[in-house]
Amino acid sequence: MEMLLFGIVALVIPGALTIWNVYNCVAEKPILEKLISSLTVFIGGIFYFCLFTLQYEEAGEWYEQINRMQYHNSISSEYGDIKLIVFLGFVAYFILLYISADKLPPLISAFSISLLILLNVYQIAYAVQISKNVDGMDWLLYVYHANILLLSGRVIHRHMKEEAELFRNRLSSDGDHKNLSRLYNIIDSLSKYSIFIFVVLFFVVALIEVMFVLMGQGLDAPVKAFTNTADWTFSQQIPPPPLEYDGHYLCTVAAGGHKKVVKPLRLGTRRNETIVVNRQLCIANAFEERIQELMPWLHRKIRHAYDTYGYPLSRKITTPLRADLIYFLMKPLEWIFLIFLYMFDLRPEQRIARQYTYVGPDKRGDHK
Repeated sequence: MEMLLFGIVALVIPGALTIWNVYNCVAEKPILEKLISSLTVFIGGIFYFCLFTLQYEEAGEWYEQINRMQYHNSISSEYGDIKLIVFLGFVAYFILLYISADKLPPLISAFSISLLILLNVYQIAYAVQISKNVDGMDWLLYVYHANILLLSGRVIHRHMKEEAELFRNRLSSDGDHKNLSRLYNIIDSLSKYSIFIFVVLFFVVALIEVMFVLMGQGLDAPVKAFTNTADWTFSQQIPPPPLEYDGHYLCTVAAGGHKKVVKPLRLGTRRNETIVVNRQLCIANAFEERIQELMPWLHRKIRHAYDTYGYPLSRKITTPLRADLIYFLMKPLEWIFLIFLYMFDLRPEQRIARQYTYVGPDKRGDHK
């Protein structure tokens, strides 16, 4: 049942909205155009955010050390003000969608079309930016990009048709005007309006560049927002080596799961490598350490089983979502380990806290 609901949400709804948008773009009389377009922007945006967050956990800037299952930011936060273009572009889209040409001053119309064009330049660039890592179901992200491009083209085309109608109505109603002359005047008027839009677009781009300069980001800020990154298509920075997690599956879970789920506490040391440590990992390692002290024979059997099955399992934990799942599946064992420690250790929390800290060559502190 849950998988059926997920399929409806993830595939059917975006697919239905896309088909409806395509129909509205080619039909002479679109059906519920404003409602469907608005739902596409907002619901599609939510789906896009959820899918992107699940598949690509962005964990920091290019110069920060992250683990192999995480990604550096796809847009440099240093030049994050470029996202203002996206916001203004969507505002412009809804202005053109909900307000007819006869109710919009020419300058507002030109500004709106210019900002909408810039929005699409940005979203196409971003679609290319993420393409390096897109695979499998991730291609659903491009459904949203395609819809935004489609809706933008539709609303600009409709607005230009409305402008043409306005120019046509402004022509003299004198019967002496011939059809050819009237058509020429309409085309001439539209041509002037197009040039006006181009001039305003140039002005808007210049204004944005000035804004970036005043903020100390330079004229090339829109470009650097994409290139001053690592792991993505336009990235030009070389990140530091990733944090070590390749060992057994609890190490992988602590380093690879979503932070809000697996709750990493700090960095630790495992076999002279830096790893990410969470409480579940520390509890499991403290339990094994105590078992080794009390019953070495049992520890050897547990260690053998863990070495046999833990490493192969860790090789299958290749996404944050899988790491989250293992974290939840391990919860019952974590509670059992904790109860054992509180029953058979005088200072259980101290033992837990010291796991994966460097304690000298005679102490391993690296069981998991």
